[in-house]
This record gives sequence, structure tokens and C-alpha cells, in this order.
Amino acid sequence: MDGDADSDTDPVPDAAVDTPVDEVSSVDDISTVAVLGAGNMGHGIAEVAALAGFEVFLRDIDEDLVRAGYEQVEWSLGKLAEKDHVSGEEADAALDRITPVVDLVTAVGDADVVVEVVPEKMEVKKDVYAAVEEHAPDRALFVTNTSSLSITELARETDRPGRFCGMHFFNPPVRMRLVEVIAGAESTEATLSTVEAFAERLGKTPVRVHEDSPGFVVNRVLVPLLNEAAWVVHEDEATVAEVDSTTKYGLGLPMGSFELADQVGIDVALHVLEYMHDRLGDAYEPCPLLERKVRAGDLGTKSGAGFYDYDHEQGGVEVPTDQVRTDLRERLLAVMANEVAALVSNDVADAEAIDRAMQLGAGFPDGPAAMADDAGLDTLVERLDDRHAETGAARYEAVESLRTLAGRGERFHDETAGPDYETLRVERRKGVGRLVIDRPHRLNTISANVLADLDNALTALEEDEGTRVVLLAGAGDRAFSAGTDIQQVAAERDPRSTVDLSREGQRVFGRFESSPLPVVAVVDGFCLGGGLELAACADLRVASRRSTFGLPEHNLGIMPGWGGTQRLRHIVGEGRAKEIIFTAERYDAETMADYGFVNEVVANDAVDERARDLARSLAAGPPVAQAYTKRVMLRGRDDTDAGLELEAQAFGHVFGTDDASEGLAAFDSDRDPEFTGE
Repeated sequence: MDGDADSDTDPVPDAAVDTPVDEVSSVDDISTVAVLGAGNMGHGIAEVAALAGFEVFLRDIDEDLVRAGYEQVEWSLGKLAEKDHVSGEEADAALDRITPVVDLVTAVGDADVVVEVVPEKMEVKKDVYAAVEEHAPDRALFVTNTSSLSITELARETDRPGRFCGMHFFNPPVRMRLVEVIAGAESTEATLSTVEAFAERLGKTPVRVHEDSPGFVVNRVLVPLLNEAAWVVHEDEATVAEVDSTTKYGLGLPMGSFELADQVGIDVALHVLEYMHDRLGDAYEPCPLLERKVRAGDLGTKSGAGFYDYDHEQGGVEVPTDQVRTDLRERLLAVMANEVAALVSNDVADAEAIDRAMQLGAGFPDGPAAMADDAGLDTLVERLDDRHAETGAARYEAVESLRTLAGRGERFHDETAGPDYETLRVERRKGVGRLVIDRPHRLNTISANVLADLDNALTALEEDEGTRVVLLAGAGDRAFSAGTDIQQVAAERDPRSTVDLSREGQRVFGRFESSPLPVVAVVDGFCLGGGLELAACADLRVASRRSTFGLPEHNLGIMPGWGGTQRLRHIVGEGRAKEIIFTAERYDAETMADYGFVNEVVANDAVDERARDLARSLAAGPPVAQAYTKRVMLRGRDDTDAGLELEAQAFGHVFGTDDASEGLAAFDSDRDPEFTGE
């Protein structure tokens, strides 16, 4: 435990001390934005950035296009001022921040962020990045506004794939709150976090898309919905009016499916669908009805006709309220539920993020996951199975994870998943359960409530069959944990209560040490007192260069009380442990690595990513063997003979597991093993 952790008095290490000044590593490093493409999306993004106070270069390939985009910004800002959304002075200042240019060197030469908004064609975008890479400063982040194309493929056209990601705005950018922030295969966590913060600075709500998958989230759900609506009409199973009535009034969506297709542009929807079909397979086969509309030039509102005739529609499309069909509702919802399950099972996004994205980006009153839960996943799987039996169409093949959830009677949103933790954030992904002490305002100091939350959260992770590794972290970049909450201890000053607190901390921390799951601590910032004692219970420790370690209790006339006198000596040796405790000094990460406490020291902006990589690697390991290894080493800590005996017994046990058979078979066939924990 550490009383030297008061957030009001503790000196704070400089968060940027190791960050090169010529590299954009936080939103505070961004002042100039280049927007490439002055069309509807481009000039809208430029307007949003200028309103947020950034200097903007708006660029297109000829003067007429640039001027048209600039004039649209001027008109839009005037409307915002007219409606009192901004003052006239704010509108004028925003317009003054935008410089329309044609010359690429001028546009990107001093940019901190380059936002690419050129036509949605892979080769066009690749050509743009080849030119931009030549002239943009090395510090700049590159983001693409693509709605569906591969972030990874585009990033590899540049020399900075780690500082490249997707930043998908929605139309019109001035009004729509959602921005999808999409990770490419090589996008760093620092890049993604900075772009998310940039989106927030623009007044937007970012939703992280963890995997580079065609359509990302919103289009991945929405476009198959539009395609299915078209198939229903193409196969003469319903009319346009029935489908739109069901979509708008049966599902409660803001527009009918065909009404929305006309607004988006049938050609745009078809282009996304063709790309998904090419990358994901026959489940995304475009409906011939969409193809016929595009060939005929009936693209929707922009051409005057689509599924509706806009030359004769006065006051907008009239969707009937009385043609809702229950069978259509379940069919359309089943298709969306299948897409949600695919996104979740492939770690593209979790159900909560998908629902939030669809609410913000598509106007859904409830997200598709929540809607599917309400309808009953078993019912929706049954509808998919019925349609697949009737048609054999790949789009009705239920995703295995959806079938599993339905078979177990479970939901996308698990109402029994566990409590909302007061002091922790708990995240599960790719077999890694991440526990984040979420008290950055108190340097993540550990209170009785934190102990209780850690205890409960570890229980939940150990009981979760999908969790293979625990990753311990602290919120923010100032502290893993600066120790115990000294105010709580000082307020009690009762020997009996402090004894109880010591025993409870020892018990909870000890659970991480003895857990069957490997535990990795990612240390960024202060790791003092009780924070160091918690980190000592991890199996591996990864630290940023700016991290500071110590047990300062002797400076306060007390001593470590959460296992520091015992566990530290087993890691660094008794001599070093006494040095750290008796001197009460602070040690940098490199010194603690030399002492054997820290396994790896990495750059400040890479520590989270390195720890996640390590955790994912451990999650792919053999769970039974990992659990027994931890148990044997703990047993033999003070009694080598007892440890050796348990090792022999454990060796015999694990040799008979399915994991051992898989490991040996993989070795013989020169492939990576796939361990199941059995």
C-alpha cells in the first residue's frame, strides 16, 4: 500500500518526454488539416474541421471543383448562422480558416492530418496516396473516408501504414454525429486513439471498428438489409409498399428500405454490395433488381427516379402505414441479426458498438442487436433456416455464433453478464479480458471499492469460457496505480480496520497470482506502493519508458501491506527487495527491468499495443498447461521438493489432454496449433 499517491501533491512525469516533436501522437499536435476532395463529403468535413478551430486546406483536381466546394461551405455556414447554430462571427472565422487550393504540395505540405475523400475507387485512392506520400510531412497522420474499401490495402500504398486508419464520416458531415474509426492491419493504437480524439474535437462520436472488414459496421448491416428488400420484391414475395411499410413502421426505422436506397443512391449501394460480394462471397450476391435500376439510370433522388418517381412525388415519399407484414419483419431482422453476429464473432465490433453506430449513423431508434434480442434469436435463426431450406441461398446461412447464442437461449446483450463496476472498465476481445482501473483523477489509487471490483471482475473473467488471459492496466497515461487511496486509510486510523484492509488486499491480489489464467500487467506512468504490489501478482509486466516504480511506505512511517514484503523478494531477490522497501526511492523502468521486475520496456506510445500483442499470443497458448505451470511454480516457491512432485503429476495430466495431442499433431504437420483447453 502507498500513501505517497495523493493526486493533488504527487509530481507527474512529463507525458511527452519521449515523444518526438515531429510526430503527431495526440490530438494536441494537430493544428492543420488537409482535405483531399471538395465534393459533398469533402467540403462538409472541411467545414466541420474549420468550425472546430483547425486550419484547413481544401483541395481538388481543378479550380472549378475547389471553388464549388468552397462556395458550398460558405452557403452552409451562412445557413448555420441564419438559424443561430453559430454566430455570424464564428461562421466568418471558420470560413477564413479554409484555404481552397489545387496544388497538392500546398495542400499537404504542412498538414498534421490528411483526410482523403476522393471517389470510392481503389485505384483512384491508391494513386492519390502515392502522390501524397511524396509531399506530406513525415509527422502527418493519413485517414481515409472510404465507406467500405480495405484500409489495410490503402495503407500499404504509403510509407506509414502504422499512422494510417479509416475515418468514415456520414453524410452530411455537419449534421451526422457518427464517425467510424477503422483499424487497418498495421494501424497503431496511438494512431487510432489520436484519430478518435480528433473526431471528438470535431464534435463527433467515434465508434472503433477493430478489424478491417468490408463495409465496416453501418454499411455491413445496412447494405445487406437493402439487398434483401430488393430480393423480396424481385422474387414477387412482396411489393415495394409492403417492404417499406414493414421497414418504417414494423421495424421502426426512419425510412423504408427502398426510400433509403433512393436517398443513398442505388448505384452507391450496389457498388458497396459488389465489393462485399467480391471480398466476402455469395452471401452478398447483388439482387438483379438493383443492377437493372442502375443500368436504366434510375439511381434514386439524384436522378429523379429510383424505386420511387421523384418528378411526381410532392413533399417526399408517402410510405403506407397499414401494409406491415410480420413475416417480412422477421425476415429482414433475421438478415440484420446474421450480420451483427458475423461482426461480433470476427471481432470487428461488439454488440454495444454496433447498436450505437446504427443509431448515430443510420437513425435506428434501437440498434439491430437489441432489436434481434427482443425478437428472440431462436426465432430469427428459425427464419433463416426456413429460407435456406427453401432457396439454398448463401445469404440465409446462419452464422455459427448466432446459432450458438440461440441454442443456449442467450442474447447479444447479455443481461446477466455481470455488474457495472464502479471503479473498473472491463473489456473482452480475442480471448483477452482487460481490466482497467478507472480512477485517473486519483492516479488510479486503490480503495476498498477497487478491491471489491477487482475481486468480482476476476471471478467473471475466470468463469467466462472465452477468456484466456487477463490484462491489467490503469486508465490514462499518468499511472498504472499510484498506490492505496491514502485518504481512506488515514480516515480510519483504526488498527483493526487496517489489518482487515491489509488482509483483503492480500487476498484479492493473491487471486491474480494464483489464477489459472495468465496475467499481464501493462504499466504506463506511476506504479507505486499498492500499485507495485498488484503488478507483482502478474505473471509478466510490460512498461513504458516513462514509468516510475517504488514502495514509498517507509517515507510515511508505515510499511507495505498488500504482499510487497513477500512477493517482491521472489521476483528481484531479497537484497533488491529490501533496497526498494528500505530506501523508499523511485526507480525508472530500465532499472526495474535490470532488477528483473519488468519483463520488457517499450516506447511510451507502443506500450498498450505491445501488451495486447503479448496477451493475444498467450491467449493462443494451451490453457491447461498454462494453468498447471502457474500452480506448480507457486507451489514450489518455498518448497522445491513439493513443487517437483506436483510438476511430475501435472506433466502426466497435461500429456493426456486434447491440447497435447493437438500440439504434437501440429508440430508433425508444421502448422500452428489450435488449443481448446481440453
